[in-house]
Amino acid sequence: MSILFSPFTLRGLVLPNRIVVSPMCQYSADNGKATAWHMMHLGGLAVSGAGMLCIEATAVEAQGRITLGDLGLWDDATEAALEPILAAVRKYSKTAVVMQLAHAGRKASSHLPWEGGQSMPLSEGGWVTQAPSAIVQKEGEAPPVAIDKAGLARIRDAFTTTAQRAARLGLDGLEIHAAHGYLLHQFLSPISNRRTDPYGGSLENRMRFPLEVFDAVRAAFPADKPVGVRLSATDWLEGGWDIAQTITLALELKKRGVDWIDASSGGISSLQKIVLGPGYQVGFAQAIKEATGLNTMAVGLITEPKQAEEYLASGKADLVALARGMLYDPRWAWHAAAELGATVEAPPPYWRALPREQHALFRETRLGTR
Repeated sequence: MSILFSPFTLRGLVLPNRIVVSPMCQYSADNGKATAWHMMHLGGLAVSGAGMLCIEATAVEAQGRITLGDLGLWDDATEAALEPILAAVRKYSKTAVVMQLAHAGRKASSHLPWEGGQSMPLSEGGWVTQAPSAIVQKEGEAPPVAIDKAGLARIRDAFTTTAQRAARLGLDGLEIHAAHGYLLHQFLSPISNRRTDPYGGSLENRMRFPLEVFDAVRAAFPADKPVGVRLSATDWLEGGWDIAQTITLALELKKRGVDWIDASSGGISSLQKIVLGPGYQVGFAQAIKEATGLNTMAVGLITEPKQAEEYLASGKADLVALARGMLYDPRWAWHAAAELGATVEAPPPYWRALPREQHALFRETRLGTR
């Protein structure tokens, strides 16, 4: 039996397979509110056959957006905009839907990627960013304002409130974004955190705020639903955040009941030197899993079904997540099931889509047969 297509349990959530659609920023929201694009985008991915679909990085407050087009969940309007989209997804798909909660910190106030993606000055509609320390992400940018004690409380409360809104929307789980150079990663990395108070300096201090945020989110979200964390396992820079520190943080998160670690890397500096290749980040998931016993999610240039199967079968990770690969081939899970001799969920209108010899691929839930 294929491991990739075997069930996996996260608290009260049972996934039919180990395929995850990674959160992918769409930069298509209207003042934080989901739009018709999100209906199309999430609706299509919800019938991909993946066991879990993670909604893009969702800002917990307006000034925590990367761009003006970022999705948000910080008020009644942003919550209401997501309601009909999730209702449509639920009507036609049994895929578990989770959401990634995020704050961009000093990487906020940026132009859209297809407009260059550079920092957006105040004169062009940008805003003053906040970060652990007043250190720029990139030369030439306006420095962020170091977050004070009141700011820490405000942001922590924003994560809490967003988690409560997510619970009201009926989301199946949450992932806290502490990777890719965004705010919580900025607290973790000595590259971006030069504070001299209890939130900077030692590893224990640099972990303090991300752990406080995790505790707040975990307490605000239903106990039977999982909460994971995405981490950058390394900054790919000498003197930066690394896998050893990541494992220490993962052990602290384990004490607090984290349900998975999504092991990514990089993003804290444009000076990073990333060594790319197929599955180039899988070793991080494996190292975290072996050191902590936690569930891990492997990401990064995973494109082939047998490649994904091998990572799981060899114990390197428990789940595999695809982003760009899923956009390029929204039926990746169908093709993987055909190749590995497994079945996937699909809505009845699609049951006749396959060549006759592959008809048994779909799990016909209406009839209770395979």
